[in-house]
Amino acid sequence: MHLLKKGQVLTFGILFALILNSATALAADYTVVSGDSLYNISVLFKTSINTLKSDNQLNTDMIYPGQELKVPAKIYTVKSGDTLYLIAKGFAIPLNSLRKANNKWDDSLIPGQQLVLPGINTAGETMKTYDTVIPYTADEVNLLARLITAETTGEPYEAMVAVGAVVVNRVKSPEWPSTITSVINQVAGGYYQFTPVKNGYINNPPTDAALRAAWAALYGSDPSKGAMFYFDDSSTNQWLWSKPITARIGSMVFVY
Repeated sequence: MHLLKKGQVLTFGILFALILNSATALAADYTVVSGDSLYNISVLFKTSINTLKSDNQLNTDMIYPGQELKVPAKIYTVKSGDTLYLIAKGFAIPLNSLRKANNKWDDSLIPGQQLVLPGINTAGETMKTYDTVIPYTADEVNLLARLITAETTGEPYEAMVAVGAVVVNRVKSPEWPSTITSVINQVAGGYYQFTPVKNGYINNPPTDAALRAAWAALYGSDPSKGAMFYFDDSSTNQWLWSKPITARIGSMVFVY
């Protein structure tokens, strides 16, 4: 029987750990685009320039658009109901980083499509799921984003989320209709609750930013701080101005 000395046991343990780590490390392909450098790619994928050069057998820092590079990242297969926003949120990845890693600047996804997850380089990382604060349908997400688009031209992103949050707050309140569609299309006392429904601007397609804002509101973000109404700060409506102000964002005023 051969006994290992203390130092030998430690060496074996380190070797085993290295083997285990290498077995769980992941790699994906990234296509270089104009303006890329090894430095910004290393930052995006949370690795080093030397690692990128070693993994891709590069002798210099020169890269060119269209070049395929091996990068340390997890591959995610899109499932029905997924959105870029939900995937980014579930893996705690900045949405813009997810777009950059996949050179994907629209929001269309197809089940079975594969996405590179920057900064996620071990198999143990799994997607967290979150519950929305109110029920919704795919058509209602689009409707909410169209309302946000129509109401927030020239306003900051925070105001866009706040407009979405006002709709969410109404759905949650027993004093208002119980669905996104019924809240947005409500006519009370002969008055449309939301002007874009009356003037038809609600029918214009949503912007990407408005879609992101709609999802943010559905998942509980509320820069309006519980508001039930909003209006432009140039309004002369004394009834609105008489209400408690919860937030002012850009030129928009949010009240309870």
